[in-house]
Amino acid sequence: MEVMSDLVMPSEHRDLSIDQQLALRTAAVNLGRLFADIYGPETIELFLNTSYDQFANRHTVPHFLPLLAERFARQRLEALARVEGHRRDGKPVVLFLCTHNAGRSQMALGFFGHLAGDRAVAWSGGSEPGNEINPAAIAAMRERGIDITGEFPKPWTEEIVRAADLVITMGCGDACPIFPGTRYENWDLDDPAGLDVAAVRPIRDELERRVRTLLDQLEIPTGTV
Repeated sequence: MEVMSDLVMPSEHRDLSIDQQLALRTAAVNLGRLFADIYGPETIELFLNTSYDQFANRHTVPHFLPLLAERFARQRLEALARVEGHRRDGKPVVLFLCTHNAGRSQMALGFFGHLAGDRAVAWSGGSEPGNEINPAAIAAMRERGIDITGEFPKPWTEEIVRAADLVITMGCGDACPIFPGTRYENWDLDDPAGLDVAAVRPIRDELERRVRTLLDQLEIPTGTV
C-alpha cells in the first residue's frame, strides 16, 4: 500500500505556518491510508489542496483549516469513488443543499443521520456557504437530542452531486447544481437565518417530518428521536 509521506505545497500555500504545513502533511497521510488502494498521491494532493482553498478565504481560525480540508477532501474522494464504481456498498446516498449550509440542510442532515444510522449515506452543502452553523439551529436540534456542532458549512462539488442518488434542494434556486440523470426534490421551507430558537422550531419539526417520510420512501428502517 502506497502512503503519502509528504505533500507538494502549491505556491500560494507556502506561506503557511509550520504547524499548518505539518497538519496538511498529516492529513495527506491519513487520506493516503484510506484511499491508497484507489487513488494515487497526486489525486489525493489535488483534492486536499483544493479543499483547503475552499475554506481559506472564509474562516478566521487558521488552526482549524487543515482539519476542515481533510474532512472535506475525504468526503469528496469518497464521492468520487462511488461515481467511478470503486465503492459498491449498496447504501443510498442523499445530498441536502441550501444556500448557506448553515441551517436547513444541516438540520436535515442531523435528522437523517440520527434516524438512518449507517444504513444510508447523507451529505450536505451550500451554494454560498456561511462561516458557521446557525446557533439557533444548533439549539433547536439539541432540544431533540441531536448534536450538529461537529458539522461545518461547505460547498457542493461536482463529484458529490454526481454520487448522490437523491438531491434535496432548499432555497438555493438556480444556484443549485443540476446534472442529468440525478433525481431531485425541492423542499420549500423558510430560511432560519436570523431567527431565534422559537421561530426555528417549526422549521425543525417540518424537516423531521419530511426526513422521516423520505426514509420511509427509501425503505430505510429508522430509529426514534
